[in-house]
Amino acid sequence: MVEELSSNPEWERKTLEKLLFNTLKEQKAKRRWGIFFKLLFFVVLIGFLIILWPNSAKLPNTSKVKSHISLVDIHGIIDDSAPANADNVIEGLQSAFEDKNTQAVILRVNSPGGSPVQASQIYREIRHLRTKHPAIKLYAVCGDLCTSAAYYIASASTSIYANPASLVGSIGVLMDGFGFVDTMKKVGVERRLLTAGDHKGFLDPFSPEKPDEKQIALQMIENVHQQFINAVKQGRGKRLREGPELFSGLAWTGEEALSLGLIDGFGDLTSLARDLIKNKNVVDYTVKPGLFQQLSDRLGASFAEHVSANLGILPRGFR
Repeated sequence: MVEELSSNPEWERKTLEKLLFNTLKEQKAKRRWGIFFKLLFFVVLIGFLIILWPNSAKLPNTSKVKSHISLVDIHGIIDDSAPANADNVIEGLQSAFEDKNTQAVILRVNSPGGSPVQASQIYREIRHLRTKHPAIKLYAVCGDLCTSAAYYIASASTSIYANPASLVGSIGVLMDGFGFVDTMKKVGVERRLLTAGDHKGFLDPFSPEKPDEKQIALQMIENVHQQFINAVKQGRGKRLREGPELFSGLAWTGEEALSLGLIDGFGDLTSLARDLIKNKNVVDYTVKPGLFQQLSDRLGASFAEHVSANLGILPRGFR
């Protein structure tokens, strides 16, 4: 009987199929469990990150630090949906000025600019804090970039310092976008825009440009530009050496900025602490967002940049 079964091709085929099927079944089960444990590990890891990385900044404990320099950073685009937004910067500045052990405040800036509204809010708060705490000086220190909205903010400080190679200034405003009217004609697409209000479709990129709306936009950015100029003049005063190109939107190197009165000298955090303030104790008051906040900020900033770049319906900032 055994010999008959062993010589039966059909029996051998079924036996092999059964073995292969069981082997594949075991491999699929192992693969599913492997995926499950990998996902479980990932979830646990995220949970630990959430616990260890708080969603709101904790103020530094200065109870054991006597006289010190309070540092606040402005890094990157200045925008409501970015880490360098008015709420964060103002919170850091207020905490720095209100600390009884603060000898001076350094605002370290490395930013190409951003929102005129956010810059104006920070500028006004700096002037308020300087008036409220007249004994505390605020020094702005420029990194690679301190232009447009970033310079707007820096101009409210007691003094501005930069590197000779820093780019400083760019006192101007822009509004940009795209026009797709000819492209739509080429591909045979018809624009159907219904509005209630003559200018509700203001600067619609898919409709022909209207001369009156272009003039309105120019007046709008000119008004914001004049606000920028007035703020810089108020902050810098007689130190400015005004010329025809000072407020043209050009950026200047640190060396050129010094000759124009846009900055007061060369220096960084280390040199100011050592040579000017003469205090090496530095406490960082920069408000740093948590993990989820940073992720949402990046998504929000990307979306806002996409909308403003394509629709062009609002000034994109002092840049």
